[in-house]
Amino acid sequence: MIIGVPREVKADEYRVALVPAGIKALAAAGHQVVVEQGAGMGAGIEDARYLAAGARLASREEAWASDLVMKVKEPIPAEYGFLRPGLMLFTYLHLAAGAELARLLAERQVTAIAYETIQLEDGSLPLLTPMSEVAGRLAVQHGARYLERHEGGRGVLLGGVPGVRRGRVTILGAGVVGMAALKIAVGLGAEVSIFDLSIKRLGYLDDVFGSRITTLISLPDTVAAAVAQSDLVVGAVLRPGARAPMLVSEEMVGSMRPGSVIVDVSIDQGGCVATIRPTTHSDPVYLVHGVIHYGVTNMPGAVARTSTLALTNVTLPYVLKLAGGGPQGIKAAHADPALAKGFNVYAGAFTHPGVAEALGVPYRPLEALW
Repeated sequence: MIIGVPREVKADEYRVALVPAGIKALAAAGHQVVVEQGAGMGAGIEDARYLAAGARLASREEAWASDLVMKVKEPIPAEYGFLRPGLMLFTYLHLAAGAELARLLAERQVTAIAYETIQLEDGSLPLLTPMSEVAGRLAVQHGARYLERHEGGRGVLLGGVPGVRRGRVTILGAGVVGMAALKIAVGLGAEVSIFDLSIKRLGYLDDVFGSRITTLISLPDTVAAAVAQSDLVVGAVLRPGARAPMLVSEEMVGSMRPGSVIVDVSIDQGGCVATIRPTTHSDPVYLVHGVIHYGVTNMPGAVARTSTLALTNVTLPYVLKLAGGGPQGIKAAHADPALAKGFNVYAGAFTHPGVAEALGVPYRPLEALW
């Protein structure tokens, strides 16, 4: 099979979908890899390294003409012209918040396989986990920065100093993003509350962090009270494939003190804060009711080298399965139920229940289309 790796064109996105070690593994399995010139430069990977690993350097058009295209982020309008029948696309898609792209993928008979919905039997999301860990850590890092007065914040140091109260951080969701944010917030010395619906999960965090954190069940009144007193709110909720639930209303945002900060990591899935909207690394924040909102949709792109290495560690085994799985990767989906859950669009149908529900379109089980 021919695998194409185009350069990312989304604003301020510097990651790349495949590293030279992955080229070698695919070549050893009998596949050809076409890499767009300059695709790895943002992550510090020169074209010469791809050549040495056995890739062929080519134009964007040639990379997109491959049987299987690997990306990091979903196609943007500048790339819609490359979507065609028979194309197999393997990337983060987040279609629950991307109705136009979802419609195009179905209309053009693209087989669209999303990193973020590949799901193991235990419910974990192996291709989303490393980027969630990066984004969770960055959420507190960015939040601490925007709390500084010269950035428009309240002028609060999250860790405080002797004789001065520590900053208050509220984390909504105790999954991978929430756990990563929690580690950083606790490490900085902040006063942290974390919300979730799972008593079991909160019990685990209580065992690990003890009295250094407050664990709370996510109920509207409790969330509202915590948000009102927070210096930093981190949105970290996820429903695989579906839109994020709305947990913070505009009224709650209005109750926060001016110069407080919201970082909504769930923005890729629509966001869990009523007043959040997508932003970019070059223009990351805006104000609503005096509260700083950070809604960058590709947060890990800011640390492109770390993120690329972490991402390709987990995607390579799956691309090897897809490349060896025959036309449209169906043999691979037959053999691996976790990979089958990554199929969001196939043969013009929506084959992930969460995506179909979010878009309000009929759901067709993948097995019914084989």
